[in-house]
Amino acid sequence: MSEIEDHALGQLARNIKLCLFDVDGVLTDGKIILGSGNTELKAFDVKDGQGLVMLREFVEVGVITGRKSEAVRERMSQLGIKHVFQGQKNKPAALVQLLEMLNLQPSEVCYVGDDLPDLAVMQLVGLPIAVADACTPVREAARWCTIRRGGDGAVREVCDFILNAQGKLDSLVARAAVAQIPVDQNN
Repeated sequence: MSEIEDHALGQLARNIKLCLFDVDGVLTDGKIILGSGNTELKAFDVKDGQGLVMLREFVEVGVITGRKSEAVRERMSQLGIKHVFQGQKNKPAALVQLLEMLNLQPSEVCYVGDDLPDLAVMQLVGLPIAVADACTPVREAARWCTIRRGGDGAVREVCDFILNAQGKLDSLVARAAVAQIPVDQNN
């Protein structure tokens, strides 16, 4: 990435007031484990969770996912994420609802995706991001791609990038040194 592209990306990140994430393939590795009675199990990375807790101190954070899962509801509740849209066959409709509710412009939104159902939302927001293992069309639609894979630190990478661009990461690190940082209580 050239210095000019890096500067432009940093400027986009500085303007973010809402950061949205897909779940399967972004907050998880995309694997779905079905237990007895069709109970759906998912594995979430604790570093991603810590990143979300830190990020939500400064910007609105939410998820938009096509599936419905009790595991997602519970994990987002644990992390204090209040904007949770599950079972969304039309992800842009959820985005529009959030924009209206929070009085935001699309340019103030970051969306992190990994697969084709994420493309429509990514084309509407100011900062579309793809995880490293996203499908090719999603990577091509993204302004930035993470180094880490979905479910394996990609979300933390995004959170740290936005916090750093907004000048908040250093203060969080300093606060952590004296145990005054918001913490994922399940970490």
